[in-house]
Amino acid sequence: QIIVDDDDSKVWSLYDAGPRNIRCPLIFLPPVSGTADVFFQQILALTGWGYRVIALQYPVYWDHLEFCDGFRKLLDHLQLDKVHLFGASLGGFLAQKFAEYTHKSPRVQSLILCNSFSDTSIFNQTWTANSFWLMPAFMLKKIVLGNFASGPLDPEMADGIDFMVDRLESLGQSELASRLTLNCQNSYVEPHKIRDIPVTIMDVFDQSALSTEAKEEMYKLYPNARRAHLKTGGNFPYLCRSAEVNLYIQIHLLQFHGTRYAAIDPSMVSAEELEVQKISLHTSNEHEEQ
Repeated sequence: QIIVDDDDSKVWSLYDAGPRNIRCPLIFLPPVSGTADVFFQQILALTGWGYRVIALQYPVYWDHLEFCDGFRKLLDHLQLDKVHLFGASLGGFLAQKFAEYTHKSPRVQSLILCNSFSDTSIFNQTWTANSFWLMPAFMLKKIVLGNFASGPLDPEMADGIDFMVDRLESLGQSELASRLTLNCQNSYVEPHKIRDIPVTIMDVFDQSALSTEAKEEMYKLYPNARRAHLKTGGNFPYLCRSAEVNLYIQIHLLQFHGTRYAAIDPSMVSAEELEVQKISLHTSNEHEEQ
C-alpha cells in the first residue's frame, strides 16, 4: 500500500509482480466494482512468461484531474517513466484520460482498453453524478449490480460474476461513490491528444454493460487500433476468458519486444514468443475447422 498525496487517506493498493528490472511494465486498472485482485489470472500467467505486471486499486478521487495527478505521483514514486496500461471499463476510461493528461510529456506507451468507453454521457447519469456521495452503500451496490449479467450463464462466467460481487462487497461507501462519480461525471476523451499511442480495443460479442453505440464510438475514435474480439466473456472476460485475454495482451505487447519499452524480461522472449505463435496457430486452425 502506497500513499503519494498530501492526504494520508488516499492509499493506493497494488500487486507488483514479475522482474523488477523491467522499466515499462503493464499496469492494470479495474472497473467500478473491481479491486486489484480481479486481475489475478493475468498476474499469474503473464509473470510466468516473464512480464512485469502491476495491478492497482485506486483511492477515493472525486474527479478525473485529481485521479490523473495522483496516478502520475504514483508512477514517480515507483520510478516508472513510461508504462503500458490495461483498463477495464472505468479503468479504460481513466487510462485514456491519463494518457491525455500527460500528452505533453507522455507517460503512456500503449493502451489496452477492455469493454471501455470514451464518453461518460453514454450512461445517462451525468445529472446524478453529483449525488452519489450522499447515497448509502447498499444503494450504490444496487446501481452497480444492475449492470451485471443475469439469466443462464456458463460456469466460468457465473464464477466470474460471483467473484466480482464478492469484490464489490469489500468496497466501502466512499470508494464506490467516488468510482461511480468518476464513471458518470460529464467528461470525454480528446482523441487528438493521444492519437500516436498504440491501442488495442478488446470487447465481447455477448451481453455486457456497453451499448453497441459506445463500442462504435471507440472504433471511430481509434481507427488504427487493433481489435481483439471475444465471442463471449460478458463484463469480465479477464476472469472468465482469461486464456484468450492473456493471449491478446501478449500479442499487443509483442510490438515492443527488443525495445526499451518491452514489458518482458529479454531472456524470456524466445520461449514465450514461440508459445504465443503456437497458440495463435492453434486458435486460427480451430476457427478454420468451425
